[in-house]
Amino acid sequence: MRNRVSRGLIALTTVVALLAVYPTSTASADTITSGDKVCSMYVNSVGFGAFCSSGAAYFGDGPPPPTWKQRLGNNIFIPCRDFDVPRGIKLGPPPEGKTWVLRVTIEDYDLDTVNGGTGVHLERAIVPVSGDERQQCRRTDYMEPFWAEFGSTYPDPALQVKPTYTPRVNVPAYFSLTRESSMILKNTQGDPELDSAFYDLTHNLTMRGLVTMMKVDPGDGTPPFECRMGVGKLDDNFDGYDEKADPFSQMSTCSHKYKRSSANQPDGMYTVKLTITWTVAYWKGGPNWIPVGTADINAVQRLPVQELQSIGG
Repeated sequence: MRNRVSRGLIALTTVVALLAVYPTSTASADTITSGDKVCSMYVNSVGFGAFCSSGAAYFGDGPPPPTWKQRLGNNIFIPCRDFDVPRGIKLGPPPEGKTWVLRVTIEDYDLDTVNGGTGVHLERAIVPVSGDERQQCRRTDYMEPFWAEFGSTYPDPALQVKPTYTPRVNVPAYFSLTRESSMILKNTQGDPELDSAFYDLTHNLTMRGLVTMMKVDPGDGTPPFECRMGVGKLDDNFDGYDEKADPFSQMSTCSHKYKRSSANQPDGMYTVKLTITWTVAYWKGGPNWIPVGTADINAVQRLPVQELQSIGG
């Protein structure tokens, strides 16, 4: 039983963005030892982390794991959830009686498999919904284990487009990721700030992932271009875009100028392809972070482009 959620699940008056994330096969690893403790760090397109043990291994034995259908029982599979729109994305007012949400949907799932099937993945769309439409994606306890299988070390990619979320023809559109979707720190203290990671970690291990490169295929037939990325302090100019300057006078080079609107494209939007490179390192004390490797995440962004005289964004 393969399923792709119908686009008629909710009556959408506007679809702002659709983001599908597909992992690649990039992977790296490193191992450290301390006494009888061994920690193997890894990084791949699903996430990064460390497996630490004292050398003992456990091998389970028993019946095969249940399929999604068996785990579901008599319950209804609810493949979507609504979240707040990521900070940093600027939208116009929603239709009357509705609010903007980030709707995440499980697509192409197969209930007759133990892990959702080979094609299962998440897609994301920023859409306006009413109270009744929110109920279609209500949260239930029995669905929690299914969503947990999509857990990833990496934050969900949140693409920012400036000066307006909907680019204008012949006006440079600047691309970046929000700070929250560009970095992650893992340590036993659970502190999210990089600057506070430098405490005594004699018996602890800290790992850090940063987005260092983003390759953008703008979807209009022009060649892809690369943008070097970096994580700075949480401030208004994190993405390098100066709100006080016009779009023709920016320092950022991560931009593209569309020559035509997307009116004649499928669904009225260009298909923008992103390759996001994560660089992972670990720290066990001392002055430097030790590199583990890099991993690429491929994402697809649906982006409408309007004529200059259009209003809103």
